[in-house]
Amino acid sequence: MSKRLEDFMADNREEFDDLVPRADIWNNISKELDAWEADEQPKKREAKTYSLGFVLRVAAMIIVVMGIGFGVYTQSQKGQPGDNSINLAEINPTYAKQQAQYASLVETKKVQLKKVAKFDPQLYNEFNNELLKMQANYSKLRTDLATSPNQERVLRAMIRNLQVQAEVLNQQLSVIEQFNQSKKDQQNGTKDI
Repeated sequence: MSKRLEDFMADNREEFDDLVPRADIWNNISKELDAWEADEQPKKREAKTYSLGFVLRVAAMIIVVMGIGFGVYTQSQKGQPGDNSINLAEINPTYAKQQAQYASLVETKKVQLKKVAKFDPQLYNEFNNELLKMQANYSKLRTDLATSPNQERVLRAMIRNLQVQAEVLNQQLSVIEQFNQSKKDQQNGTKDI
């Protein structure tokens, strides 16, 4: 189609060029441009005024939009996985009590372990790295709890994770006690000599 159009235009070129523009056309265009530039002089800006009703309506809309945004934000924060929005007692009251007991025991043992950091930071860091891995697994289980079809099974896994954390903490604390005891024995042995 475009090839035919090109051929037609090439064949009939003389017929298209039969009109010649007037000689004064460029003078008229130049005059219009000069007049247009003269009208474009910078004008003094007029101050816009708004009625009090308009300003109050805009302020009210802004407040409503911000309120809705804040409400949506707080609702989304409540629904974040990993928070305490899931009531464990609704899943299984017995498991919920066990979970609370083990979580409390683990926190108590962690406080005891932190006391070691003052005397032997390297040992504390090694022990703490192991705990961080277990806590990451616990956090993953906690987030999976919200979406799991078998929440009771996930809750049992969380309890088992806390039990293992408590056992590891007990072992770490006993290692520290044995280490401190051997230090004391060495110091007492050197004093006796």
